[in-house]
Amino acid sequence: MSAAGRSSGIGAGSMLAAARLDHPGARCRRGIGDAVGVEYVSRVPRPPLDGLIDDLYYLEGAPPYARLTLPPSPAALLIVRLGSPFLIRAGTDIETAEYADGCVVTMPTRALEFGYPLRTRPVGVHFKPWGPAPFLPMPAAELCDRPVTIEQVWGRPAIAELRDRLATADGPHEMLTLLEEELMRRLCETAGLGLVRHTSSVIAATSGAVAIGDLSVAAGVSSTHLAQRFKELIGVTPKRLARTYRFATTVLSINPAEPIDWADLASSAGYFDQAHFGHEFREFTGLTPTRYVEVRRQFLREHPGHVLDNWPLPAD
Repeated sequence: MSAAGRSSGIGAGSMLAAARLDHPGARCRRGIGDAVGVEYVSRVPRPPLDGLIDDLYYLEGAPPYARLTLPPSPAALLIVRLGSPFLIRAGTDIETAEYADGCVVTMPTRALEFGYPLRTRPVGVHFKPWGPAPFLPMPAAELCDRPVTIEQVWGRPAIAELRDRLATADGPHEMLTLLEEELMRRLCETAGLGLVRHTSSVIAATSGAVAIGDLSVAAGVSSTHLAQRFKELIGVTPKRLARTYRFATTVLSINPAEPIDWADLASSAGYFDQAHFGHEFREFTGLTPTRYVEVRRQFLREHPGHVLDNWPLPAD
């Protein structure tokens, strides 16, 4: 799927777990989608990977729509494709690209559009924002809003071997174990990771409602140094990460089945006013708040109970 917060599931649609701001409570979870039939299995990896990853997942089935839009969320993705290639479009000014082996997506700043085959079968990782850094040969900033194939990150021989092993594994749980072992082998020390992880955790705990200047003071570093480390390891600045957390937290609090007081929602989320909230909404999703709810209701109406019903949006 290549190309996050919480489940896009379907490949990159896998942001389903990534889009979730809540950490999976159980060690292993299995979910079944709607009548179309979608199997979703995930589990939290063992330490020290659990400090970098929300969960490892396996998904198999027909996507609810041929194209799904994934709004930015405070998460990153690694997706290994086991079926047909999928397509990703990172913004209206970038051409759609095909991803045959899978993809790596650092924390996005704009919506990504995924195009799926009739059936999809990915194995992937829902990273915390700083999670991919120890596995990347380049600064995360180079991948910001620029999904790359896994071959570009780990090399063709390595990903070909991993895909072969996953394809012949005895079920989803063995697949997740194989992926976890691969990540353990590739885990390496990363300068500045402790600083970025701690500061990001503070931002997450406050849902983005924290003074960025206070973070650098508390960490004992300059704001410039902190911003540089964030861009190297996450791909965005602390301010952008805070904005993304606030937006995702606010959107996930919306119940599309009930009336919505937009002014109250914007105020309680800490936006200056409803106009500010609307501007953020359009920047993050390309939609107005009311149009977002219409599309979300469409998804819930057409695919009730689907495992991907909390973040991806129909793009058709």
